[in-house]
Amino acid sequence: MIEQLQILSNQILAQKVSEYKRFLFNKIDFNERLIGVLGSRGVGKTTLLLQYLHSIFKEKKTLYIMADHPLVLELGLFNIADEFQKKAGEVLIIDEIHKIKNFEIDLKLIYDSFFSLNVVFTGSNAVAIDNAKADLSRRAIIYRLPVLSFREFLELETNQNFDAISLEDILDNHTIHATELLSKIKPFAYFEEYLKKGAYPFYITSKTSYIQKLLNASMQVLETDLPMIYTIDHDKINSLKKMMVMLCRSEPYDINISKLCGAVELNQRTLYKYLGILQAAGLIRILGAKSSGISIISKPEKLYLNNTNLFSILCDSPKIGTIRETFFASQVSYEHNINYPKSGDFILDEKYTFEIGGKDKSFKQLKDVEQGFVVADDIEVGIDNKIPLWLFGFIY
Repeated sequence: MIEQLQILSNQILAQKVSEYKRFLFNKIDFNERLIGVLGSRGVGKTTLLLQYLHSIFKEKKTLYIMADHPLVLELGLFNIADEFQKKAGEVLIIDEIHKIKNFEIDLKLIYDSFFSLNVVFTGSNAVAIDNAKADLSRRAIIYRLPVLSFREFLELETNQNFDAISLEDILDNHTIHATELLSKIKPFAYFEEYLKKGAYPFYITSKTSYIQKLLNASMQVLETDLPMIYTIDHDKINSLKKMMVMLCRSEPYDINISKLCGAVELNQRTLYKYLGILQAAGLIRILGAKSSGISIISKPEKLYLNNTNLFSILCDSPKIGTIRETFFASQVSYEHNINYPKSGDFILDEKYTFEIGGKDKSFKQLKDVEQGFVVADDIEVGIDNKIPLWLFGFIY
């Protein structure tokens, strides 16, 4: 019954895969029986799983399936897993699992039925695992894969290895780290390119067509992925697109919820719901809003695009201040809790406050803040509590 799927799996495994492994590869405990790798389109989830298969195919019997393949839809996940484990299968990889209706029920049954089978699946961030009907939270170990960090981009561009630097180490020793890195690279020779075209790994093979491919991937999220997962009228998709363009053109603190509602023709309750969906899909970032699942229950203080590359497909002349803040938020939010403070631009882990700006940015907005830091663009090395913006790209 699954012979054709096994043939397809072997054909995919025979293809060459990138040798560069993203930071998450070495963080995943592949011994767990049920693993989920979530991330937005294009961040490298499929590549990561194929790299894992390449590392074990001589030792274990594996099967890689695409969730939307007609045979998978016809046979069903549970039946495929059942037959595979009966034939001594050990590792089942399910790519883009959100394309299967009620996937969480099948995963629960597979986990509870086949103790010798390890299952790894990928899904869009829009897959609401936490709200799944079946209780996956007690079964699945979930990992999230963000866009490429500036550090990873530099590794790809220079073929050098750079260690990640923790937030606390940056705050305490940024001058030392910046000086050491400057002996190996000139970050500003790469920084602008990263901001425009370096956040998604497919830039490596698509440098001339990168913007078009990123546009296609983003529109596919809006037009296909989200309506498949959430109840969104197709006529509202244009409202989501308008919302993204408005975020691109605005300063984060210039967003007026009432005006936004009028521009995209949505009431406030629906707007907050759709903002939550866009955040879950990895397209925007919401600050200062407490949320449960995708239901935003308090007013967002700041809205950002998820990463700086999205500006390249949504507007011609984004504000430099917005670009800087978006970069900072995208680099620190994977490891740290980020919110909007009373003073400054961001507060991390309810402890450290940051004001983002150019090289001449002062501490004026942070004068009454105990642990306040200025994060300055256009400087290679900082001093005291003034830290180069580019260095925060080394957190993961």
